[in-house]
Amino acid sequence: MEAKTILIFDDDINILEICSLILEHDGYQVAVSQTSHDVIERVSMVQPNLILMDNWIPSIGGVEAIRLLKAHPLHRYIPVILLSANYNIEKLAADAGADIFLEKPFSLDDLEKVVKSMLGG
Repeated sequence: MEAKTILIFDDDINILEICSLILEHDGYQVAVSQTSHDVIERVSMVQPNLILMDNWIPSIGGVEAIRLLKAHPLHRYIPVILLSANYNIEKLAADAGADIFLEKPFSLDDLEKVVKSMLGG
């Protein structure tokens, strides 16, 4: 069985490194991006099964990036987890069309549980 792929958009290198390490240890393939200016192209290239999107990703930002993905005919069905430390993350996630959100700082256990539930594991 082929490993599922997760694409993480976050400008914080520490978050990218720790999330990649944990998710790769759990058997997933992980790709990362530190900007959202090419979100459609990046998702088309990687073809992820799941996307983790930081709200404050440089360029267009997480909310707008998710809106673009959810409006795209080939990418609208890819589940997206919005990551944010904003107090109104629930509203941001709903406005963007994210499938679920994780509030920063989140525990690695919470990350693993949410990823597993979104990928049907």
